[in-house]
Parts: sequence; structure tokens; C-alpha cells
Amino acid sequence: MAALTQSEGDRRRAGSPLEVLAAFARLGVTCFGGPIAHLGYFRAEFVERRRWLDEAAFADLVGLCQFLPGPASSQTGFAIGLLRGGYLGGLAAWTGFTLPSAVLLLLFAYGAGGLAATASGAGVLHGLKLVAVAIVAQAIWGMARSLCPDRKRASIATVALILVLFAPTSIGQIAAIALGGVAGLFLCRPAAAVGAGVVPEPLVMPVSRGVGIGCLVLFAVLLLVAPLLRGAGMGIAVFDAFYRSGALVFGGGHVVLPLLRDAVVTPGWVSENSFLAGYGAAQAVPGPLFTFAAYLGAVISGPLGGVVGGIIALFAIFLPGILLLMGTLPFWDALRARPQAQAAMRGVNAAVVGLLGAALYNPVWTSAVLRPADFALAVLGFVLLVVWRVPPLLVVAIGALGGIGLGILG
Repeated sequence: MAALTQSEGDRRRAGSPLEVLAAFARLGVTCFGGPIAHLGYFRAEFVERRRWLDEAAFADLVGLCQFLPGPASSQTGFAIGLLRGGYLGGLAAWTGFTLPSAVLLLLFAYGAGGLAATASGAGVLHGLKLVAVAIVAQAIWGMARSLCPDRKRASIATVALILVLFAPTSIGQIAAIALGGVAGLFLCRPAAAVGAGVVPEPLVMPVSRGVGIGCLVLFAVLLLVAPLLRGAGMGIAVFDAFYRSGALVFGGGHVVLPLLRDAVVTPGWVSENSFLAGYGAAQAVPGPLFTFAAYLGAVISGPLGGVVGGIIALFAIFLPGILLLMGTLPFWDALRARPQAQAAMRGVNAAVVGLLGAALYNPVWTSAVLRPADFALAVLGFVLLVVWRVPPLLVVAIGALGGIGLGILG
């Protein structure tokens, strides 16, 4: 990739918070399928369609966010908004992507979840899962062509895929990325890599090192001090429970569920049945699974609950991941510009492709493709996206209608 001139880079990044909000709000109501599928939607929208950043920069952001605790897809979206529209752009990206599912889950907490139990509703949800299969497959296809162009990186991706398939936990994912970085350091140095000597496009983030260090300090202070103040009130106790859940989970998504259960069911704030009902509803809405916290905060028994409890829980669970991301970004661009870091990131990027491949099988494929007709609808979505270049939103609509049709046919 040729290095961008400063004016080209400025044109690529110049944008307004309203532009970012509109783009992510559309994704917030159409992104089904979990964090891996979300990254596929992000790549299609911001790398291919809008060209807000290039393939390598996107892969670097994904690799960084996979390393950090918190919801990887939401952190990636926040970073893209930050890159495009500054601090307000990052806030707009998070708001647009998170608010739709949070509102739906708050409504579900108040008893507005009956529609998901209808036959047509179940068909729509199944069709959207099949769209997620196509979206993830498209992401793997495009990223593999760019990030695994030689035998060494293709081999790193394959090893990462196998590792994650046999160790489908956050530890397995982190180990795959770490091993990818080590392998890249030895196998993907400039003399041995395709595209050697190419300087990656700068990720000029509007976060100073002072602000970054402040975010890291605030992250640590909240993690250490909030437990000591739990006795001061229910609000602080709820904040601490959800903040700790968001701060100690790697990979996000379903990995956070055991932590959330321990945080709210064990102390008796939420019943087991209510917890499981909310988890089922969280599978039926678009956006990040971390918005499950809004439902849990709303159904907490006692003086704190409802909308206020949902807002506190939602803010608390996302805050640690955002603080860690902002604390890391000021130092990330300087690190990734070094030859050794570039080699390691080539390996990390290849490993990310492997992670996507493993996720395409489990849970995306295994939870959606249950019969030949399902496979046919997933392939149709993939062909529409890759060959015909149909907008993802239209493919989502086709998948939803197709899911209803499959439900009618039985």
C-alpha cells in the first residue's frame, strides 16, 4: 500500500460527529450476529464503502481491541468514530451503535418482548442469523486476500483457527493473537514479507499522551476504589458490579455472561429466570451483547432499578473498555510504525483472520445453518454481498424475509 499524502489522509478522516452518528445508528439497528459479525459489518461499511480507513489500519485496530479487556466490536467502533470525528465522533459512534439495542432491552424489561415469541418473529431472527453467516464469510474473504497473501501468513491464520477451535475461550483467543505476533516477528520481517518496507497509514488519533495516561489512571482508580465504597449506596454497588464485569473480560460478547451472572444473580439482585429470559432477548436484538447490562440494571430488585438502573449498568460496563482503549491509542501509532512492530502486526493480523474463520464455524455457523435450506440462504447472502455488491442493509432485509419463508415452509 502506498503511503497517503497528508492531504489525502486529512480528506479521508475529515468528518462530523453527526455523520458518524448517522452511520453507526444505521449499523446499530442492522448489526445482528455477535461481535465477529459486527466487525464484518464495520469492514464493509467503513473500509469498503465509505473508505474512512484502509484494510491494514482496520485490522490493526481489531488486533488492538482483541488484546484489551472489553467489548472488542464496540471498542473498534469507538476508535473509528474517534478517528473520523474526534472525541464527539467517538461518543457518537458508541451512542449510535449501542442505543438501539439498549432501548429494546429496556422495553423488554418492561414486558414488551412478546413479539419475539411469534412464528414470524422467530423466522426473522433465524434469517438474520443466516445473514450474519454471509457477513462473516465476506469479511474473511476480503481480509484473507489482503492480510494473508503469502504462505507464512496463511499458515499463521490456519494455526490460529485450529487453536481457537480447540480452545474456544477468551484465553484461547488471546493466546492465538499473541502467538501470531511472535510468529510474525520471526517470519514476517520486511525481507520475508509481501509488501515489505511499506509504511502503514498513520492512525492520527486526537488523544494526547497526557489524556491517555489519565484514562489509564482513572481505569485503575475506579477498579480499585469502587469496591471499597459499595456500602455507600446501591448505585455505587451496581456501578462496581458492572464496571468490574466489563474490566475483567477479554473478547467481550458471550464471555461476559458468567461474570454478569455472578454480579447480579449471586447477590440476589436478579432471579435466575429473569437473567435467562434477558439473555434470550439479547440474542434477538442488534448491536453489542454488552447492552444486556441495560436489561439487568432495569430488573434489579430493590430501590434501584428501572431506567435509572439500566443507565448506570450500561454506562458502567462499557466504561472500562473505552478508558483502556483511549489510554492505549496515543502510544499505538508510534509502536506500529517500527519495523519489528510491523512484523509482529503482520502475524497478529493473520491471526485475526484465523479467529474470524473459527468464529464463522462456531458460533455463527453452528447456531444458524441447521438444514440445507439454511445453507442456501446463507450462500445467497454471500453472493449478493461479494459478487453483486448489494448493500448490507438490503441483504439484511432479504435475509429477514427469507427467514420468514423458511419458517412457513417448515
